[in-house]
Amino acid sequence: MTQSPQRGPLAGIKVLELAHVMAGPACGRLLADLGADVIKLERPEGEDARRMAPPWHGDEAAGFLMMNRNKRGIAVDLKTEGGKAIVRRLVDQTDVLIENFRKGTLEKLGLGYDQLAAINPALIYCEISGYGRTGPYAEKGGFDLVAQAMSGLMSVTGEAPGRQPVKAGVPIGDVSAGLFAAVGILAALRERDKTGEGQRADTSLFEASSAFMLWPAAMQIASGKQPQPMGSAHPLDAPYQAFEASDGWFIVGAANQANWLRLIKAMDAQYLQDDPRFNSNPARVQNLSVLIETLTPLFKEKTRAEWIALLDEAGVPTGPINTVAEMLDDPQLKARGMIATTQHPTLGDVPTLGLPIRFSKSETQIAHPAPRLGEHNNDVLKEAGFSDVDIEAFEQEGAITARRDG
Repeated sequence: MTQSPQRGPLAGIKVLELAHVMAGPACGRLLADLGADVIKLERPEGEDARRMAPPWHGDEAAGFLMMNRNKRGIAVDLKTEGGKAIVRRLVDQTDVLIENFRKGTLEKLGLGYDQLAAINPALIYCEISGYGRTGPYAEKGGFDLVAQAMSGLMSVTGEAPGRQPVKAGVPIGDVSAGLFAAVGILAALRERDKTGEGQRADTSLFEASSAFMLWPAAMQIASGKQPQPMGSAHPLDAPYQAFEASDGWFIVGAANQANWLRLIKAMDAQYLQDDPRFNSNPARVQNLSVLIETLTPLFKEKTRAEWIALLDEAGVPTGPINTVAEMLDDPQLKARGMIATTQHPTLGDVPTLGLPIRFSKSETQIAHPAPRLGEHNNDVLKEAGFSDVDIEAFEQEGAITARRDG
């Protein structure tokens, strides 16, 4: 199926994605949403994310569909001479290459940065790895869970000290590495606008996860004390956490003195204003356990909806702790276009999350579903200048899958 051209601020930028599962595809997904023409190159049997299921949409893994919308897809065996020739030809016409193989893998195939930059000196070659391409861990493979552990994130996530370590409920190392990679790519493209030269960009799951540790790192550096897990509470502000109403949990964000005074007024608990344990933010942080014990019975007197209405009216930051289903049905996200739909050629409408960026002038779109395996072989190869005879020869060699467009 031939796709209509992408629209957006990156329209005209061509990206070759040699990446699998999460971090690299997250980067490619963002660039595609911003209008880049992202060609996802998979091995002939498809990348691992196609088999990370259930759940399924028909015969497609739900996670793969979410991570790879707005891209075109080709299936190429990089171990064949034809497969290498395809990549070299595509690179000659490509602005950005994204890869997240182990160190040295593409170099052994003749497709490393130095080898491809000789073909296209303007190429931005982005590497996403577990730990970075230099340093004592450079040879190790990386996974999100390990990055969360080593970054210190799991030491501050969870209910309380001494409990089992807890990871974030989403693969924050993978997704943040993809985001930082996209930022690096955009910066490198801007530099290329000035110099005409491409370059290598290198980030990792470990570094990306560590970069999110701003508050804990600042606290450790300043105090020399290890920050501890505090559930939903905040180490520097109080009350700033989840509380239980009579029918469920919600968030109270009284993170400064003004909001604290608004909160206790809304709770009809102004008598707490003069309590020396709670009359300043440092005092409330120091006496957090007593503060929670004091407020919890009061919050249990009303429903979650009643408290949210009262605190909204009082100007105190608040919100429900939504389930994923409730998030997907939220009217604010719907109004902002964060709940979108792609039209899949065999599955029909496939809901997906939208792009969390709005522009006053640039237009973006989420119009195309994740590609079927090898779906755009013909389109991409013909655009690169290969003939029908060439494509047939690639198929016979096993350099590409035999599947054709349509």
